[in-house]
Amino acid sequence: MRRINEIFHSLQGEGYHAGVSAVFVRFAGCNLQCPFCDTSHQEGIMMDDSEIIRAVNLHKADWIILTGGEPTLQIDDEFVSLLKRATGKRVAIETNGTRPVPREVDWITVSPKEGLAPEAAQYPTDRKADEIKVVDCQQDLEPYFTSPWYGPDTRMYLQPCYVADAEQFNENQLHAVRRVLDDPRWSLSVQIHRYLQIP
Repeated sequence: MRRINEIFHSLQGEGYHAGVSAVFVRFAGCNLQCPFCDTSHQEGIMMDDSEIIRAVNLHKADWIILTGGEPTLQIDDEFVSLLKRATGKRVAIETNGTRPVPREVDWITVSPKEGLAPEAAQYPTDRKADEIKVVDCQQDLEPYFTSPWYGPDTRMYLQPCYVADAEQFNENQLHAVRRVLDDPRWSLSVQIHRYLQIP
């Protein structure tokens, strides 16, 4: 049994796969409490694997995105393998990078959190993140290039920190844009679902 916050079909709003149709499986709970977190993930209902698979198979999409909260608190190799076999879909994960990721995951997005020491991460020694997506809180960005998740093929995305105040959010966006312009190792990630007003 796994505690699920929600399962829904939408477009990936961020990073490399922005605009791609996907089924999101949001797991309840996280091992961190980040002040800028904009996701209500604490509550959830208990679902067994067959119920999760049935819910995922209601939707047409090539990708399943395991997100949260922190999905690695509740998943393992066996679950990911079953999910792929039973749905025929590819599996991506969005993780804070503090825990191991099942090896059959097809795409790893790590969103490391400010103040998290790189040595705190546990990771498969033969696998790096496909993308690292950082929320811009005006922190030093250089340490992300020494993260144990970073490899020669890792794509780096900087994302403006969302706040409800429109004027402050606009300033945050401009700040992130300037940082990307100043350092071509980064690409800008914008949360397109906010602009389209979709989940």
